[in-house]
This record gives sequence, C-alpha cells and structure tokens, in this order.
Amino acid sequence: MQKSLSDARARQELLDRLDRLTPDATPRWGTMTAERMLAHLADWMLMASGEIKTAPRGRVLRYPLLKQLAIYWLPFPRGVATSPELIGRAPLEWGIEHASVCQRVESFENLYLKAEWPEHPVFGQMSPKAWGVFAYRHMDHHLRQFGI
Repeated sequence: MQKSLSDARARQELLDRLDRLTPDATPRWGTMTAERMLAHLADWMLMASGEIKTAPRGRVLRYPLLKQLAIYWLPFPRGVATSPELIGRAPLEWGIEHASVCQRVESFENLYLKAEWPEHPVFGQMSPKAWGVFAYRHMDHHLRQFGI
C-alpha cells in the first residue's frame, strides 16, 4: 500500500524526518539549499490547498495511464524543473519555514477532507487519494535529496 499524507503514521514519519533536517544540510543532488527546499515544500502545500495558483505545465502526464504511473509508482526524477510559482520566493528564516511545513503536514488531514481540489499543474484534476499519495512522495523525494 502506498504511503499517503492522509495517514497519521505517514505524517508523523515525515515530521520526524523534518526534525532531523538542519539548515546546513548538503543536498545529494540538485542546487536547492535546505532552506529553499522547505520554502518549496511550504509553497507546494499552499498550491495543493488552492492558496497559490500555478500555470498548467505540459499535457502528456494528464493521460490516465501515464498519470497513474507517475503519481503512484514511478520514481521521482532528479533535477526536474518545478512551477516557477513554487520556487521563486526567497526563503524566510529557518525556524519560520520549518514550522510552516510542519504545520501544513499536520493539517493535511483537514485538507484531505475538502470537497474540491485545485488542478495540479502537471497532472490536472486529481482525486484526494492521489493528492495524499503524491504529497507524501513529493516530500519523501526532497527529504531523500538531503539524506533524510
């Protein structure tokens, strides 16, 4: 079974891993600093809640089979460009960014229960289940990027 941010155990696992992240952590790949990664995760969660709007990017992964493979099964590729809206702002102070991401992880259960979700910029319309799994996998990818 896929881990999902809708599951309390998966959320706690991510929170424990986030607590091990330090401002001076070195990425295993890519150019993001730990602070920029936290800002990206916070903004990504704002995108998932509909608070940040993103422009659509590509159409290939909107086909049902490819979409399902990418959301649930295929490994995340390294170095793929994200939506400019999710990477453009300067990170805030470490403690603020860290607390923001942790708060958004903790409150994902409430977000998961909402009736309407925004379209994902790459995958288009997604079910709550897909959002939960993809949110977990996205955070896992970036924590692994920093060896956590």
